[in-house]
Amino acid sequence: MHFVDAKGILTANNGYCGMNIYRGCTHGCIYCDSRSKCYQFTHPFEDIEVKQNAPELLEMALSSKRKKCMIGTGAMSDPYMHCEEKLRLTRKCLEIISRHGFGVAVQTKSDRIMQDIDLLDEINKKAKCVVQMTLTTYDDELCGIIEPNVCNTKKRIEVLETMQERGIPTMVWLTPILPFINDTEENIRPILNECVRVGVKGIICFDMGLTLREGDREYFYEALDKHFPGMKERYIRRYGNAYELPSPDSKELMRMFHDICKENNIISRPSECFAYMSELPEKYTQMSIFDLADGTEE
Repeated sequence: MHFVDAKGILTANNGYCGMNIYRGCTHGCIYCDSRSKCYQFTHPFEDIEVKQNAPELLEMALSSKRKKCMIGTGAMSDPYMHCEEKLRLTRKCLEIISRHGFGVAVQTKSDRIMQDIDLLDEINKKAKCVVQMTLTTYDDELCGIIEPNVCNTKKRIEVLETMQERGIPTMVWLTPILPFINDTEENIRPILNECVRVGVKGIICFDMGLTLREGDREYFYEALDKHFPGMKERYIRRYGNAYELPSPDSKELMRMFHDICKENNIISRPSECFAYMSELPEKYTQMSIFDLADGTEE
């Protein structure tokens, strides 16, 4: 872990602002796209770059903004990595977001987010908060191989359930799905069933597969050699150096995905999910337990 003074903290995109407090990650997910060389890391990926002045930069940025908007975090680096336990920079930034009346969309794999549920609830009551969880692997043992240094899917589902009980809307990233490893109905259906049970607002799934780029590919193949002997050769024979690696069963799995989402009024088109997370209505009404009980929203 090393500390830097960043020049800026927010990136604007059509009224939505992105924020990354950290660079790099310690979760150790074998498929992580953020390892790709195109992101130009100048330090080892696990040597977390900490933008130590992030709260001060955010305070200045939000103080000068005339129009409120949603602020997203977690797209490149998880805001609830192990270092957040000590540094609490994510919490400090959430406090600033709440004080200025902005909305927030948080993406994570960690149940460490529960430490900030009071702030997320506060933001959701006066603006809007969306909590996003990545779910890829239902089996605990397999999850521990694919995403080794973060809580398992069962604990993430508990987070989603608790957020819903508070009236905080939730989204799930069902991606990536690894060909020949977790691209099965036996893996996907239980995840979808749990999403239905806890009442997620939407599920983001571009396709049943993954993408690999230089930097990411080498790390992924090294993990395959370690945990799934012979699998790297199977990937190379089928996909070569392709960027997109769809599951051979993608068509059937995507049909099941869309059918379950449609039957349960879950948003399943990525564009609609992103539109929902980007929108900060002038007057936002928090979901109540009564809305959740009868399946409607205010």
